[in-house]
Amino acid sequence: MKTVLVPTDFNLESVQIIEALIHDQPQETFKIVFIHAFKISDSMNDMLMLTRRSRDYEIISDEFYQSLNNYKNIYQNRLNVGIEYFYGSTVATFKNFIENLEVDCIAYPKDYNFKPINKLSIDPKYLTERAGCKVLVLDTANIPAQENLIDTRIEEKQLHTASA
Repeated sequence: MKTVLVPTDFNLESVQIIEALIHDQPQETFKIVFIHAFKISDSMNDMLMLTRRSRDYEIISDEFYQSLNNYKNIYQNRLNVGIEYFYGSTVATFKNFIENLEVDCIAYPKDYNFKPINKLSIDPKYLTERAGCKVLVLDTANIPAQENLIDTRIEEKQLHTASA
């Protein structure tokens, strides 16, 4: 199983990276970790509350979670998905973070554009470019759509009635 880190601002378009990864590496199984990076505040209260950051998870929309669940259902045997936050702004700390998650590579959509979700949000490209981890840039716009084939067989009784 390959662990892939995906920087995100939790918009629905960022979930399309799952389809791009599956299409790019059809035989691979994935553990995909969506992350958002935050600079650590200078406030002592924020430092004390760092482990209890449930309010950060409230930022994530229900549609984002639903989209992840849909992909988990479609690719049950090939996909494990999670969400993490990175708190820090140094490359050394980020290297420890990705080593702890046993990250094999970092994936960005081809048209990635950083959007902060909080005043402490930081652009992860600064960290990911210097972390020494393989970076994939995938085109999420040109993914072949899955065909939804429907059963068009006509029952023999209906066929006989239609031709009479």
